[in-house]
Amino acid sequence: MSNLTPEQQSEISELSKQGYQLLKEGLTRRAIENFEKIIPVQPDNNYALVGLGDAHRKEKHFKEAGEYYRECLKFHPGNNYALFGLADCYKAMGQFNRAIEIWEEYLKHDDKNITVLTRVADAYRKVRKFSASKKIYLHVLEIDNTNSYALIGLGHLLYDFKEYEEALEYWKEMENLVGDRIDIRVLTSIGNCYRKLKLFAEGIPYFERALAIQSGNFYAFYGLADCFRGLNRSEESLECWNQILEKDPENKVILTRAGDACRNLEQLDDAERYYRKALDIEYDLYAELGLALIAKNQGNYEESLVLLKGLIPKEPKNARIYMEAAECYEKLAKRSKAIEILEDYRSLGLSSTQIDEYYQALHT
Repeated sequence: MSNLTPEQQSEISELSKQGYQLLKEGLTRRAIENFEKIIPVQPDNNYALVGLGDAHRKEKHFKEAGEYYRECLKFHPGNNYALFGLADCYKAMGQFNRAIEIWEEYLKHDDKNITVLTRVADAYRKVRKFSASKKIYLHVLEIDNTNSYALIGLGHLLYDFKEYEEALEYWKEMENLVGDRIDIRVLTSIGNCYRKLKLFAEGIPYFERALAIQSGNFYAFYGLADCFRGLNRSEESLECWNQILEKDPENKVILTRAGDACRNLEQLDDAERYYRKALDIEYDLYAELGLALIAKNQGNYEESLVLLKGLIPKEPKNARIYMEAAECYEKLAKRSKAIEILEDYRSLGLSSTQIDEYYQALHT
């Protein structure tokens, strides 16, 4: 560290104080100007280096921010603020493993910092390290059993790994804690857990509550529509799919779902229109399958077979395609052909109870 006169020390102290006040007020460019005046006089000043890092991080200039934090750590290896800022930069740039390394270094100096612990757990979740992530979230809850970041993080972690019942416990705990102040994302997450567990009726109220908060929310409409679909309430699901399509008319997934709803309602012309619009965007298995099923429902079995057999090379492991094709052959009184196409599926070494039962039935 260079020797400074009392005047220089006083000036640096004032510049630093002003810089952090400007940062608090969101005036990042002016803060940077203040901190930059310090560096030529005292290049290793930790307040200025961290301040420059924080200012650039606030402006989302993560690479530049990281350089200042690293410069600070070169002179002051244990500086918690520089470690925290650098880890956040790596996280923002999607470099989660590097962020974890820095946060773990931070925790050597402060192993009870809940903010850092939850960030480490989040980063482990991002890199799919289930056990490490869960362990840290649970450790946070030991320190603070109402910590919202840990409760929500655990919910997301368990959901990602298809542990829907356990995920539901943590999100419901969050709901109990905040009551009517619940975040819309928690509502849709709870609804999605019920949806994944096929408890569609229980999911519906959560998606409806989400829509009461934000009337056009895509995830709430999608979840609600899918719950209606799971309950065979096709007319209500179609209303929801159409609400989404009003804002996103080129969404081919939603177009095929709307087509399915119309087909279930026997509105076959509308169903075909939706499917063809989806296919105009790009290839979609479900749109092509939907057109094949329309032809089958109309008794056009040969036409349906052409479409279904065209799908098999694209989706050779999809049991439903073989089932539908076999049914078309049976309707055409071509039982041997129906058996043959089911044998094609069985020869792949795949297991399907429906295929096996239909195959046995054709032999009786």
